[in-house]
Amino acid sequence: MRSSRALPLLFAFSLLLLGAKAPFALGAEVPARGHLVLIGGGDKPPEVMRKFVELAGGKDAPIVVIPTASSEADAPDYYEKLFREELGCLDAVSLRIRSRADASRPDFVALARKARGVFFGGGDQIRITNALLGTPVGDAIAAAFAGGAVVGGTSAGTACQSEKMITGEGDFTQVRTRSVELWQGLGFLPPDVVVDQHFLRRQRQNRLLSVVLENPSVLGIGVDEETAIWVRPDGTLQVLGESGVMVFDAKGAALSRQPRPTGQDLLGVRGLSLHLLLPGDTFDLNSRRPL
Repeated sequence: MRSSRALPLLFAFSLLLLGAKAPFALGAEVPARGHLVLIGGGDKPPEVMRKFVELAGGKDAPIVVIPTASSEADAPDYYEKLFREELGCLDAVSLRIRSRADASRPDFVALARKARGVFFGGGDQIRITNALLGTPVGDAIAAAFAGGAVVGGTSAGTACQSEKMITGEGDFTQVRTRSVELWQGLGFLPPDVVVDQHFLRRQRQNRLLSVVLENPSVLGIGVDEETAIWVRPDGTLQVLGESGVMVFDAKGAALSRQPRPTGQDLLGVRGLSLHLLLPGDTFDLNSRRPL
């Protein structure tokens, strides 16, 4: 957890980062065409993992795992066992990336470039972005996704997929400004979407709502544990797994603020759209409506 004294500086710095083009995000020259299968943390539902493998092209497809977010030394071995033994994948490998130097290794770049499935493990999403943004492996994954590869993740591996990435902890007992750290994420999700994880289980509604009310053009999506969103190339998503997905949409709503001496204004809203989606439900990110 970062010191609360550092929050104003970190917040200002994050805004500068978000104003620049993300080197890992896909622009108009490289249109995003892959699928996303993003789990909110906790257990990985077998049907969700099977969907990821199916979208990658089946058990023969080349799959790479990015366990960078984890501090556990055995995380790479865990994911290789998961994909090889439990899911029957014949060509699955973990890229043991801890630093930007690792993310420049030619052998890792070659594996990432040919991958038809890329899965990001859980832990701390800052480790992912620090190691990958603007690196050859990061660029290779972006190119693979643009070529139709599926990108998956769980927990931190889900949070990092936003262009504006939520990170860090804080006091979320109120909905207010400058209470949430935003950082530059990988940008595989549409730029007007922010995703949060462990959502219902850890009661993170105030955290995501604070982000949405400070950035009302952004659609906030909270994915619960043992649950996933399958985001398709046409901009629709479907909920998979065991629990729910909550969507906050403040675009067009009436927003209000009440200043506080701390500089963290209280945030209010009238006309907020809220959706609680259950497994099997679908949602159109373009029209911002359930289907």
